[in-house]
Amino acid sequence: MVTPVKTKTLRSWKERARQLKQEVYALYLAYRDPRVPWYARLAAALVVGYAFSPIDLIPDFIPVLGYLDDLVVVPLGAALAIRLIPATVLADCRERAQAELAAGKPTNWIAAGVVIAIWLLLAALAALLVLRAFQV
Repeated sequence: MVTPVKTKTLRSWKERARQLKQEVYALYLAYRDPRVPWYARLAAALVVGYAFSPIDLIPDFIPVLGYLDDLVVVPLGAALAIRLIPATVLADCRERAQAELAAGKPTNWIAAGVVIAIWLLLAALAALLVLRAFQV
């Protein structure tokens, strides 16, 4: 039986997830803005890359811990990146993110391709290192 408290809690979590998605997209927009310092761009790129990456630090199929990294790492990284981005730039990016997400889901296939290429490169490097370690 679904109680009103459970329904309210579920709506609250969905709203927080939507807000986090909007914040991450605003960070992506800030990363591309030339007014943002290089160190803030780096932090934003790491957060956005991790949030949109198909590979997690801890796989989601591991009970509790699998989702814990998404619930902790992304919000903490976003909070750090937000502190580094100038307030006026962040406000502009938040407005753009809200407008673009309301108009429809934005898709950046180039960014997705870059993230996947980086993960494949890292996997190939790891495999190479493992092979070299066993060829002693």
